[in-house]
Amino acid sequence: MSVLRRGASPSRGSTAAVLHTAASPYGSRRLTVETDGDVTAAFLKDARDSVVGAVWVANHRKAPPDLDQFRLDAGRAPLMPESHVRHPAGRKELDVEALEVVWFVEGDGVAVLEAGDPLFVIPGWSDMGRGIPGYARDVVRQSPFAFPLEEEIEDFGPRIDRAREHWKMCRADGSWAEFQQSVLGHLLQRLGPGGHYWHDVGRQLGGGRTNMAPTVGVSERPARGDREFTVLSTVGMCRQRMPTVELYEDDVAPFGRIELAVASTLPSQRAGSIFPWLAQYPWRSVTWFAPGDVVKWYHEARTFPLRNGESAWEGVLLLDDPSRLPGPDFPDLTGLTQNEDPVRWLWLVPITGEEHRFAKSDGSDALVRRLAQQGRSWVVS
Repeated sequence: MSVLRRGASPSRGSTAAVLHTAASPYGSRRLTVETDGDVTAAFLKDARDSVVGAVWVANHRKAPPDLDQFRLDAGRAPLMPESHVRHPAGRKELDVEALEVVWFVEGDGVAVLEAGDPLFVIPGWSDMGRGIPGYARDVVRQSPFAFPLEEEIEDFGPRIDRAREHWKMCRADGSWAEFQQSVLGHLLQRLGPGGHYWHDVGRQLGGGRTNMAPTVGVSERPARGDREFTVLSTVGMCRQRMPTVELYEDDVAPFGRIELAVASTLPSQRAGSIFPWLAQYPWRSVTWFAPGDVVKWYHEARTFPLRNGESAWEGVLLLDDPSRLPGPDFPDLTGLTQNEDPVRWLWLVPITGEEHRFAKSDGSDALVRRLAQQGRSWVVS
């Protein structure tokens, strides 16, 4: 199937001009809007500059009666046929000054408005290789290059509005402190008084962190009379939904917002150093954490923060129900909501490289059963 390809030579003999480019707040996606004078198209690219989504935006001259196969064969964005466009005579070129880019909260999709009116949307599920383009206002019939935005505006419109409000809130003075206190208050009710608090652990990642990347702290809840272990929890991941959940779940709300936790008798500063790697992971890698996921440590096993002595841990298993493994009663952290979505805590259980491979081949349920049979506790000690 022919697809839109970035950087092709235009029909008027000059290279395509970049009208606008914008990086996502998390730095994992980049939008490029290009025109050759006849056609404008938009491309969503990943951090390696590979096109992950695209959409035809507009014809700027008279539409042909049929799809422009000549331009397609030359690797150019096609002139859409007159039967597919709102402006068969062509529309004027875009006024860059009138364009507004609105990234969705998850960071994997984007909408562009022209003078306040949605012009096109490239959602996170756009995949030109499978013939799933973005949505354009000026197209009226489906094609492999654009779907009609009008047919989905009832869903996209409110989503754009929510995204605008989210980024506005993130920039507002005092909004982070208000959110932070709501999470810390919840942890106080469930786990008792806090100990140390590490601010914005995402800054420890080094390189590539954008100003709007999720701010995430780590709260320590020390052992006390009824609990022999310390609980370390992230504070901030749930402020934004994770990317790509909608590709796998019809209802995103129960899965989109999480915090991570680990129960440990290790020194807190050492155990907590696992979070800078994990806290930004979903938005950096454009993915999501689900119960039962296994995540391999990015560096040498000897640097894994949850190691104790000669243990061979090389990654983590994420559990929303630690009682599936032996150990003491686990704290119930349910009850927190963010923007009416429930927040789910996922608990970290260290695993070996072999266990990581086993989960990938046989499934995480099989791994949990195996660990339970071995007597592996959900508390790291």
